[in-house]
Amino acid sequence: MITKNIALAGHAGTGKTTLMEALLYQGGRIERMGTVQSGNTVSDYTAEEMRRHSSVYTAVGSIMWNDQKINLLDTPGMFDFAGAMIQGIAAADCVMITVSGKSGVRVGTKKAYRAAAGKPRMFVVTKLDDDNAIFYNVLTELKSEFGPSVCPVVVPVIVDRKVDSYINLIEMKAYRYNEAGKAEEIPMPTSDLSEKLSYRVDGLIQAFSEAIAETDEELFEKFFSGEEFTKKERVDGIHKGMKDGTITPVACVSAQNLEGIDMLCKELELLAPTTDETDEILAEDPNGEPILLHASNAEPVCVQIYQTLADPFVGKLSMMRVISGTLKSGAELVNTANGATEKIGKLLLLCGKKQQEVTIAEAGDLVATTKLTANTGDTLCDSSRLVSMPRFQYPHPCYSMAVRPSSRGDESKIASAVQKLLEEDQTLSYQQNPLTNEMLLSGLGEQHLSAVVSKLKYDFGVDVALSVPKIAYRETIRKKVKVQGKHKKQSGGHGQYGDVWIEFEPYPSDDLVFEERVFGGTVPKNFFPAVEKGLQESVMKGVLAGFPVVGVKAILVDGSYHPVDSSEMAFKTAASIAYKEGMKQAEPTLLEPIGTLNVSVPDRQTGDIMGDLNKRRGRVMGMNPTENEEGMTTIQAEVPMREMADFAMTLRQMTQGEGTFTLEPVRYEQLPANLMTEVIALAFE
Repeated sequence: MITKNIALAGHAGTGKTTLMEALLYQGGRIERMGTVQSGNTVSDYTAEEMRRHSSVYTAVGSIMWNDQKINLLDTPGMFDFAGAMIQGIAAADCVMITVSGKSGVRVGTKKAYRAAAGKPRMFVVTKLDDDNAIFYNVLTELKSEFGPSVCPVVVPVIVDRKVDSYINLIEMKAYRYNEAGKAEEIPMPTSDLSEKLSYRVDGLIQAFSEAIAETDEELFEKFFSGEEFTKKERVDGIHKGMKDGTITPVACVSAQNLEGIDMLCKELELLAPTTDETDEILAEDPNGEPILLHASNAEPVCVQIYQTLADPFVGKLSMMRVISGTLKSGAELVNTANGATEKIGKLLLLCGKKQQEVTIAEAGDLVATTKLTANTGDTLCDSSRLVSMPRFQYPHPCYSMAVRPSSRGDESKIASAVQKLLEEDQTLSYQQNPLTNEMLLSGLGEQHLSAVVSKLKYDFGVDVALSVPKIAYRETIRKKVKVQGKHKKQSGGHGQYGDVWIEFEPYPSDDLVFEERVFGGTVPKNFFPAVEKGLQESVMKGVLAGFPVVGVKAILVDGSYHPVDSSEMAFKTAASIAYKEGMKQAEPTLLEPIGTLNVSVPDRQTGDIMGDLNKRRGRVMGMNPTENEEGMTTIQAEVPMREMADFAMTLRQMTQGEGTFTLEPVRYEQLPANLMTEVIALAFE
């Protein structure tokens, strides 16, 4: 069977889910179309998606079109769920990028285009039923942004700002749709309709023919001589151009009205590459050497898990693409990530939440199974040929919040539930900050973490509260002092006596450095460890705001003892007394963590970002063109961590989601005096 895997990607709100619904309806897979707002679409079937009225996961559906099986992967458009988009694109052979006929090229369009690099791509201009949709402006924008490879194959005829009909440039025919969404062939537009319209159609036909001519020398000669291409030549030319990346077709639809959907299905049938047309697939053998696979049923089985869904009742649902071979229910495969053997249970074909059990899946197909221990990105293969597919590259979590249970004693429930979510979401992180002991939940943005909190509550019955993470301040001293710490207590029986003189001085170290320079036995050697232990326990809390103390060297220089009343506990207490007094005299101050920031932004917005970093007390260290991203600049800077809590949201607003960044703490610097009072006051609230 001919199989094609098509991912739908693009900016949020451009109609991917509605287009998926229309394609499934046109292909006879569903009896009626649902809507996003009604929460009854095939793609947005999880409780979280229905609550949000937007896609969170990549959903799968399929249609049969003239003996071809076309698998459709509807990916999320919101930047916070970019991980699911990457998974859907990775599982596809071709990417269909939706562009609103009203709003045109957006940041999500560019991100989807870049994420699909190396795969055949096509654009679908949607929402042409909107009164403000202007197809030709969008087409010009696509050509300007993505270059001469952009080639229209279906275009609308606009009369009085409304779509009158559609021209299929491959067939060189025009169609008008009735209210039921059925197409009726009509004569091609002529100059009688509108001189301006006729000129545009002629120009589009000329550009279309030029694009086809560039794909083959014979076609170029035919075009140069003025001959018209046959339909087969047009199909073959576009198909070849898509495959080698020299042509990016543009179709147009009004999915809500089913206008253009039948033609789009034809384009997918004729133009999109099949799974067995995929070039040799690069993998690695156990020694890390490259090995080539082919989408052939005759090769040993190799599958890759492209997405995992965690369900509190069903368990883990692993969604897989069969890279090569024929996968059968009950097969035992090796997980090359850890060497474990996985037994494949029931094989399921998915259409949203509907599952159809099958016994085999051929090379190139998409199936799911349950109860695997393998995770997203893992490769499962026959023991006769062990290989590993390249893992997907995800954006790093950049937005963190502290997590605490709403009810006491729920910590273990939270950890268990979050662990399940980590298995399905590779852009999520959950770990303890060793400096503040807070549990931090990190993701791609506010909406991302909001969705996680919602899933914890409704799917796993765990309520959590989020708060801005604490800053791991430290305390230190700025001058050398010598102080006495004396502990003397008399009671019935033995008393307590410990007396030490200690010098405290600044020292470049994260831990307390202890030395002893006692002469004459004024403090017996067996009490030295007690003195050090008393100091080590004391530096855990500074005298200004209770933050741990760093950058201090303590030298035991003198003291005295009592032959009966002295003890380890007495000298430990004496050391803590000396510490408190010494810290007060040694000009204590607060230190704040400084991070290294690498932020990639559009060239036109470097000035705005640097201005924002200056407001955050940042220091710009350099600027360089971003690698592999034309029109982007990477700014390197050092910034105080306390100023960066909302940077992820600010960057998204300033760059409309195009900017990305990484931030890593590297060292501590003295906190400005004007901020110390505020930090100390908050510490004692």
